[in-house]
Amino acid sequence: MITSSDSGAPGRLSRGATPASPAPTIRPVHRMPVLSIAHLSVDYLAGRGVHAVRDVSLEVGRGEILGLAGESGCGKSTLAYAVTRLLTPPALVTSGEIVFHSREGYDIDIRALTGADLRDFRWDKVAMVFQGAMNSLNPVITIGRQIDDVFTTHRPAMTRSERRERAAELLTTVGVDPIRLNSFAHELSGGMRQRVMIAMALALDPQVLIMDEPTTALDVVVQREILDEITRLRHERGFAVIFITHDLQLLLEISDRIAIMREGAIVELNQAVDLYAHPREPYTRMLLDSFPSLTGQRGGFVRTGRGDEEERP
Repeated sequence: MITSSDSGAPGRLSRGATPASPAPTIRPVHRMPVLSIAHLSVDYLAGRGVHAVRDVSLEVGRGEILGLAGESGCGKSTLAYAVTRLLTPPALVTSGEIVFHSREGYDIDIRALTGADLRDFRWDKVAMVFQGAMNSLNPVITIGRQIDDVFTTHRPAMTRSERRERAAELLTTVGVDPIRLNSFAHELSGGMRQRVMIAMALALDPQVLIMDEPTTALDVVVQREILDEITRLRHERGFAVIFITHDLQLLLEISDRIAIMREGAIVELNQAVDLYAHPREPYTRMLLDSFPSLTGQRGGFVRTGRGDEEERP
């Protein structure tokens, strides 16, 4: 496992060892890791400087949905951009390791990737659905052509008919009629555009899918459909998901584990059910209590409609 950032241990990966005095809020994954982050820090070197990510250490298990929650500006997206090597100046990774454990049996030091190796890694091993994904589609070319670009760049040996067939298959997988390959972004609803972005992210069968606020600006019905789609695809394809949002209520429904981030640091990491029932950090309790309930006390957000007996203690 990765030792807790609170332990003061040096930035070293220890895949099997147990730390002498682990922080009580850190929980190891109970499956083989696909991504390991050790003592990662990111600064924005502008003005007086901002410590956006502070000594973050965690592992993502193969096939796991890891929720990352926290208020706006706490460093969630910066952490995701560091993992995918998409940070641009003045952002700078100042310390730490990011290691991808491929299903083929080898490890990749993500921070050491450059040039063609980095280009091949992105979308193939780790893909990302960006914040505001609904508005990320090119408005002047068709959906089919945009998906086709993924294959011409990363799978140049595919024929045109193979690319078209695969694109249609991807849209079908996320519940969009393949006829929409000929559509432009403005001809699709918000939910359909979001599904297209998920399809594009899954085009090369990545092992980790990072989703940054993927349900922002969607109504609750479409949001539910997207969440069900993500859960189904995770089970079918076996990829891991890092689901980033400020909506802790949403994460409690779909995540295996949840990490709580505050001021750039992971302050609590636990199984979703345990974090809900027995939050350890006052900040986590505050996040849980910030949601009104339709059927119980503030912070309960019970959705079964069966009364207060199911409220959080």
